[in-house]
Amino acid sequence: MKIDKKTLLEGYQTMMIIRTFEERVHKEFMTGLIPGFVHLYAGEEASAAAIINQLGENDTVASTHRGHGHSIAKGCDVKGMMQEIFGRAGGLCGGKGGSMHIADMDVGMLGANGIVGAGSPLACGAALTAKTLKTGGLSVSFVGDGAFNQGTTAESMNLARVYDLPVLFVLEDNGYAESTSSSWSIGGHNPVRRAEGFGIPGTRIDGHDYFAVYRAAEEAIAAIRNGEGPRFIHIEFTRYYGHFEGDASSYKPLGEVKDERRYLDALKFFRARTIGGKMLKVEDLDAIDEAVETLIDEAVTEAKAAPVPDLSTLTTDVYLSY
Repeated sequence: MKIDKKTLLEGYQTMMIIRTFEERVHKEFMTGLIPGFVHLYAGEEASAAAIINQLGENDTVASTHRGHGHSIAKGCDVKGMMQEIFGRAGGLCGGKGGSMHIADMDVGMLGANGIVGAGSPLACGAALTAKTLKTGGLSVSFVGDGAFNQGTTAESMNLARVYDLPVLFVLEDNGYAESTSSSWSIGGHNPVRRAEGFGIPGTRIDGHDYFAVYRAAEEAIAAIRNGEGPRFIHIEFTRYYGHFEGDASSYKPLGEVKDERRYLDALKFFRARTIGGKMLKVEDLDAIDEAVETLIDEAVTEAKAAPVPDLSTLTTDVYLSY
């Protein structure tokens, strides 16, 4: 597999923005200035970056309640996202959606979703539209291990196969559906076989390895664009924070996250491989780190200074008029 320098730099930049964004939101949430629930994506960056960076303008993404990483990778404005999370009028959804409902149709982000398993039917709808209108687009449905047991996911996979829809189903298995271990809750213990039961080819990969994710996504996307119908990828990793901000994570083994951060960090793997393999230079990656820190600092500063939505907007954006 060959990945050019530009793609590698973009992949690292996406992962670094996601990581820095999430670490900062974690810190700011503790100040009490961020309303509502927040579910962080830190630790899962390679999935969003390696998959979504291979998509085009005509492609769409349906996300989950843990959707910051997908939104950033799909091109949502980072400062608009931060304002949305802070509940400010300048947010991508006017400050009325918050963390779990970030969406931007202009870049193909169908939205994060507070309902577990609700994204897959939306992805199928977008894929059916793309197939009917012959736009050449495809849709990616990200689901967690909890959503994988939902009827909406099973029905969507069946629908996608029956109609040969251009859909990529991605199971982001971070080990826990809230606090329930996926090793116990997923019957059969083999999600790929479940996908194959619907006639959808699938593969299982290590989500800490950007290159493994990239390769699996590249092959799946190529098959979909070739008219071969839906594909499935099972990605395994561990989220660094609790299910939601404030979750004590008492269900996790002691030292699990500490060991993950030390030994299985996708960004550390990426730096080691690209620098050791002389694909990128240290100064290239360090420059990205510095620029991302500045971007996130600016995003937080502007979000805190931005106005809250006016009460007159409370009943707007409820219904769409055609």
